[in-house]
Amino acid sequence: MPLNKLPEIINQILDSYKTDRGINHIEGPNLPSRAAVEEIVLEIINIIFPGYYEKQEISRSEINLYIWEKIVTVYHNLSREIAKSLQTSPGVSSESSKDSPTSIAAHKTIFFLSRIPFVRIKLNGDVSAAYEGDPAAASFDEIIVSYPGLFAVAIYRIAHELYHLEIPFLPRIMTEFAHRATGVDIHPGAHIGDNFFIDHGTGVVIGETTIIGKNVRLYQGVTLGALSFKKDSDGNIIKGGKRHPTIEDNVIIYAGATILGGETIVGKNSTIGGNVWLLESVPPNTSIVHQPPKLVYKEKNDSL
Repeated sequence: MPLNKLPEIINQILDSYKTDRGINHIEGPNLPSRAAVEEIVLEIINIIFPGYYEKQEISRSEINLYIWEKIVTVYHNLSREIAKSLQTSPGVSSESSKDSPTSIAAHKTIFFLSRIPFVRIKLNGDVSAAYEGDPAAASFDEIIVSYPGLFAVAIYRIAHELYHLEIPFLPRIMTEFAHRATGVDIHPGAHIGDNFFIDHGTGVVIGETTIIGKNVRLYQGVTLGALSFKKDSDGNIIKGGKRHPTIEDNVIIYAGATILGGETIVGKNSTIGGNVWLLESVPPNTSIVHQPPKLVYKEKNDSL
């Protein structure tokens, strides 16, 4: 009987758990729930864009109660997940004190919530940039409810705030949720200026140490990545350092372009054409494009 093999299989799996290092998390601190974090970020999106994603309309008379309920829910749920993440941080006490994960999480959550008006200002500029940059955009409403690039940028701007509060796990869980949903991969540590627009979205990658100025527009398939990784004497990758490019103000980067390296700077008002592979800096007010390929025309033979 095939079921007779189950005890042997189970014992082999249990034996693989005996190592203390690797892909086990047994008797470790309770980690944040990915599902809970994804629900939290969607609730924050509803606070930032009230009335856009709910099944029922929200009236002016209801908005006060609506936001109160949302904020209280986010406060309790987010502080709980932050406290879980802080339990993995060295130096954070597990005792009941002002330095406990629960207490620190409560303060960090309140500070994050105080930043929501600032995030709304940033995203208002991003929506405006999408409207001005895309002739197919019919309205702000259409952009907010349907554009994957805007959804990914909104989650990035939320995660970026948490990243700078030095909260483990949660920022990456949020941006990877956006990555799965939209195909846009923005590391929460990237610095992105005002009025940012990703057109079409799919396949865009923006690395952790990327710096992007104001009024920058990217198209699908753009990569702002690392050129190489420095290693120590034992061959291990050295963490940290500027690894990704800097994109200055008013730059447009067309579909499929790849820009690599921490020392690579694309100067302001420049345009990078589609499928360009760029490993060196570009002066301001410069356009870089490939020479048009030579096309070969052949008469179609219907007999083939």
